[in-house]
Amino acid sequence: MTDNTSQLHFIMHQHTELSTTYMNDNNTVNNTTIGEQGSNSCSIDIPQGLFLTLGVISLVENILVVLAIIKNRNLHSPMYYFICCLAVSDMLVSIANVVETIVLLLNDNLLLEAPEILRNLDNVIDIMNCSSVMSSLSFLCTIAADRYITIFYALRYHSIMTTQRAVAIIIMVWLTSITSSILFIVYHSHNAVIICLVTFFCVALVFNAILYLHMFILAHVHSRRIMAVHKSGRQTTSMKGAITLTILLGVFILCWGPFFLHLILVLTCPTNPTCECFFRYFHLYLILIICNSLIDPLIYAYRSQELRRTLKELVFCSCFPFRCDSILECLFPWKFT
Repeated sequence: MTDNTSQLHFIMHQHTELSTTYMNDNNTVNNTTIGEQGSNSCSIDIPQGLFLTLGVISLVENILVVLAIIKNRNLHSPMYYFICCLAVSDMLVSIANVVETIVLLLNDNLLLEAPEILRNLDNVIDIMNCSSVMSSLSFLCTIAADRYITIFYALRYHSIMTTQRAVAIIIMVWLTSITSSILFIVYHSHNAVIICLVTFFCVALVFNAILYLHMFILAHVHSRRIMAVHKSGRQTTSMKGAITLTILLGVFILCWGPFFLHLILVLTCPTNPTCECFFRYFHLYLILIICNSLIDPLIYAYRSQELRRTLKELVFCSCFPFRCDSILECLFPWKFT
């Protein structure tokens, strides 16, 4: 494995091959250390076309989510603003993946030979990926806090979480994420950068776990009381929101967990044979990260009826612009009565 002075710069790309155009010495050390036998037994070959396909699908899905939230005024609330920003964070991963895959394909076919351009592009992609990690975790925490206020401070929610405060939080999160990402890439040679990323990931997970545990314990008791009084088995809106965001958090952990485990192993056992074998599956962890960006919009659409309806309108109006009204009237007749 490469030495720790280049680990973060090595692992933050979508594909490690892009950095090989100007990091041949590090890759030589990597191949020599691991050995041919270890490389063959602990490696996986994922075609670049798969990265490109998943990236394009994810990008389209997240763009639709953003457009749906912008279009439907019923979705103009702090929670959906935060979800919109989470979709933008996923878009950063998708855009970085698509751009880098195209560059790799051009480079493989000798259509692009400019080491300086590749180096600068690689830095930009690294910043986009790092910003996506920071902003995604931050908005997951923000959404969890928003749901917590909705459940336990329902009567004061609109005075606590105003539109102005939501916008201020969004601006603060993006500024912090972009600034810290630039610093991380500039100082990628320091192990402290990896420690900061892993620490932030763990703190965010603990924060969300505490909020969700408290939410589910008390919200479950509250829902049972409501069902007992009204004899209804329907879940409250706040409880549905908590379940949706728990699913989002679970998917995030499953998809990003191997990547952060990779970071931890880079610090703790960079030369251990078992750890080196784990490192060889890095492209698989990148596929999981892209899948997270692809799955999140499906969760939004599945759990939110209002968002699902708006997404259907967007898709049908885009595919059949001249028959949009008639199609929508068939799908949603109550809107035309």
